[in-house]
Amino acid sequence: MTVVIEAAVESLAAALAAARGGADRLELCANLDVGGTTPSAELFAAVKSRVDIPVFAMIRPRGGSFIYTAAERDAMRRDIALVRQYEADGIVLGLLDERSRIDTTAVRDVLGDAGDLPVTFHRAFDEIADRHSALDTLIELGIDRVLTSGGAPTALAGAESIRAFVEHGGDAIRIMAGGGVRAHNAGDLVRRTGVRELHARCELDPARISEMRQALESA
Repeated sequence: MTVVIEAAVESLAAALAAARGGADRLELCANLDVGGTTPSAELFAAVKSRVDIPVFAMIRPRGGSFIYTAAERDAMRRDIALVRQYEADGIVLGLLDERSRIDTTAVRDVLGDAGDLPVTFHRAFDEIADRHSALDTLIELGIDRVLTSGGAPTALAGAESIRAFVEHGGDAIRIMAGGGVRAHNAGDLVRRTGVRELHARCELDPARISEMRQALESA
């Protein structure tokens, strides 16, 4: 069983640490303390030049709610165009409307800018009341994967819901578990949910990733 480990990082040092630890993919952000925002072009270029694993760019103009103004949506589209110039391997985003549902019109607009890049819908998904219906919408929109904790504070606490998403989505969309994922609970989380992708912060410690990999291999 192969489990993909995606590391959320916000600096070149953290990206290099995650790569050394054996991460399969990076989610590159700024401001992880607010859940991540769009990284600078300089940071993105620096990371791409130093790592050999895929780098997905967070596209989020600010912290706070996932309801964006027209100007903010335009900024997101410009940011997608910019990270594509720097050869991003994928993008990560999430847009909701005033009723905390997927803003389908806005998502379609940004997907047009993403072109053939894979797209992850981030944990804005966990703020939606009817997540199973939202999953169907994301499948229809062509989203590749969803990052979720199952609507709970941590992925392990939301394991039952995550398993339901995995079963509901089938082969049409990937479900990636995130939220408090660490080496000590990664194997249990995979067993209980059936996910094949995990999302975790690396910070500056490659052991946070390498120990998770070891735990998964011995599970």
